[in-house]
Amino acid sequence: MTRNGSIEQTNINLIGMRGVGKSNVARRLSVMTKRPVMSTDLLVEYAFGMTISELVAQHDGDWRFFRDAEFAIVQQLAALDGLIVDCGGGVIVDIDDQGTETYSSRKIELLKSAGPIVWLQGDIARLAAKTVNDPSRPSLHAQHSAEQVMRSRLPFYERAADFAIFVEQGHRQEVAADIASHYGIG
Repeated sequence: MTRNGSIEQTNINLIGMRGVGKSNVARRLSVMTKRPVMSTDLLVEYAFGMTISELVAQHDGDWRFFRDAEFAIVQQLAALDGLIVDCGGGVIVDIDDQGTETYSSRKIELLKSAGPIVWLQGDIARLAAKTVNDPSRPSLHAQHSAEQVMRSRLPFYERAADFAIFVEQGHRQEVAADIASHYGIG
């Protein structure tokens, strides 16, 4: 789980569904631990000079191009030490030839090689309702609701996680403190 013999030298990778508060927790954890934050979604947007919504639309709603771009970013981040990695909500999936989401062994193995994966859990119905009409977030699937997609991803999050924390009742500052305490950092 640790690289170079110390948790101080590894990344802390935050995963969870869209809207759960990964970016907020990542920023707070960064302040506590004095580690820089890198967002996979923002790095993909920067690399292509467009939003994720624009990138997915440019590929007719097909998420495969984005997932491959996300993989390239994960490769780069996994080569670095001491980061807080704010992973996009779908980092745990890839898209097969039929357009179905599958568990992304390639991305999860890279993330794990660089440090532990922390799953921020939240209430799916609330998260789906919170994010469904957000124009900055592209539709997850043409035929399924956001809530259906989120529920189908649960086993993937569980499989990927080294540590899980439910964020619904806690303030983001408390969640960040719990993560720092769990890993003895900060």
